[in-house]
Amino acid sequence: MQLYRQPAIFQNIAALVAAESTRHGGISLAPYHSLNLGKNTQDKPEHVAENRQRFCSALGFHPGQLAWSHQVHGAEVRLVTEPGGASGFDALITRESGILLSVSVADCTPVLVYDTRQQAMAAIHAGWRSAAAGIVRIVLHNMQKAFGSRAVDCLAYVGTCIDECSFEVGPEVAAAFEAGVKRFDPESSKYFVDLKKECTRQLQEAGLPESQIEVSPYSTVLHYADYFSHRRENGTTGRMLAVIGRTG
Repeated sequence: MQLYRQPAIFQNIAALVAAESTRHGGISLAPYHSLNLGKNTQDKPEHVAENRQRFCSALGFHPGQLAWSHQVHGAEVRLVTEPGGASGFDALITRESGILLSVSVADCTPVLVYDTRQQAMAAIHAGWRSAAAGIVRIVLHNMQKAFGSRAVDCLAYVGTCIDECSFEVGPEVAAAFEAGVKRFDPESSKYFVDLKKECTRQLQEAGLPESQIEVSPYSTVLHYADYFSHRRENGTTGRMLAVIGRTG
């Protein structure tokens, strides 16, 4: 079974690595089986370390090249100049080669962005709070400020997350989203929110053409055999990583 899937939209860019992990190919035991890459779980640290080694090695990197943050479901963006960790950020941007930007997910939406002209990139963790706060739009604004990035030069991947038909929310959550990305079910009196559509909307509003955006066809809930799902597994589960970086 494959350790990761790679977005097609980035595959013709030399020296660029972009991928999202699956739950396959690691050594973790249930309920984290098998490729749990999340440090903030109750899994054995040595298992997570071995899983990260396998995943990074398969992509041509080593774990010491990862850049990451303890995510807080906000909209703060970290400008990364060297590998390593931080806290309080849900998005990372860089133009440095040899760094693998990473976000941890298990239902939230990972979004990866690459500026083909400036060779800048971003990894975004868009749970519902971050998405509602406009994190994707904020990241593109930060890339413009830091690197001179233009949306028309960027490619983006909206990754695997909880699907619309599985993301049932109450009215207080639904109120944070526009009508086009949510629907009301009169039978259950619940709303359903489409996080992929919301992230795609923000990319397009920022100026990315539809042809430069790829959306994952997979769901963490519906394709549970291949991905971890925080909601389906009642909070006790592993974590995937979505990563982007340039070798060299």
